[in-house]
Parts: sequence; structure tokens; C-alpha cells
Amino acid sequence: MPLLINRELVEADNWTTVNEETIEQAIAGNDDIIVPLALFEEHKAALESRSGAVAPLLTGDDAYDEILADPNRFALIAISIPALRDGRCFSIARLLKRAGFKGQLRATGDVSHDRLDFLTRCGFNALEVPEDRYSDEALNAFDEFSVRYQGADDDNRPVYHR
Repeated sequence: MPLLINRELVEADNWTTVNEETIEQAIAGNDDIIVPLALFEEHKAALESRSGAVAPLLTGDDAYDEILADPNRFALIAISIPALRDGRCFSIARLLKRAGFKGQLRATGDVSHDRLDFLTRCGFNALEVPEDRYSDEALNAFDEFSVRYQGADDDNRPVYHR
């Protein structure tokens, strides 16, 4: 799956997403892993004692108040986008940025060309684009709009204050 970080295509990704089948093996290893929040909470003590970095994977259905309380304890926070019609990822990203999160904020799942610019404006700096939706033109998505009416993470001022 192609990964864009800071609007550039990255060849190597040192993070691996784990699931219920691979969690035990991941706990024993020392790789940097992304863990769904439910699994993270279930195996919290074991995950925090391992040598590799751990990042939570949030969905719109998760209760992520504990993550918001101290988001910078993670180098990366991933947010899953299950479908085009589900915009909760934008709100979660803005909440994390307002809480002061400084690390990598990664969008994964239903990431498509038409939302790349909007995702970065909300604070995402890493985007996993599904293989079947990626083309080299995806890098042009960030410059398709020259004027933005709303304030966002990249510029909080509305257009009438610029």
C-alpha cells in the first residue's frame, strides 16, 4: 500500500499493523506496530513493556478520551476510514491536533485522491492510499485548490482574515 508522508511518496514503512491473529507474535517482537485500540487496551501492559514502538489505530466507534488526554506519548496515531461516507476521521484528527499531538497522524483505509488535501488540512501528515486507488497524480491532489474558505490545521484563519 503506497504511503505518502508530508505529501511525498515514501518507499519504506517501518510500521506494521497487527490484528488479533498476530498480536501475540507482535508483543514478543521489537518491531514498531500499529494496534487497534481495543487490542491495545486489552494487552496494554505487555505492549508498553516491549522494546518497539506502539501506536494506536482509532476508528470512529472507539472511545479515545484516554488517548486525547496524553496523545504525545505515541510517535504515531493511525485513524481508520471505513468508507467514503464516514467523516469521523476528520473530527478525530482535529481533536488530536487541538490536544497538541505533534507526531505522525496517519489515515488508513478508504483513502482516496479526492480527500487527500482535506485530510492534510485536518492534520494528517501520513496517508496510506490503497494500491488500486494510487497513481502518481495523487501527489497533485494537494495543490488542486488555491483558495480555502475555512480555517484548518494548516491555516486557522478563515478567508476573510487572510
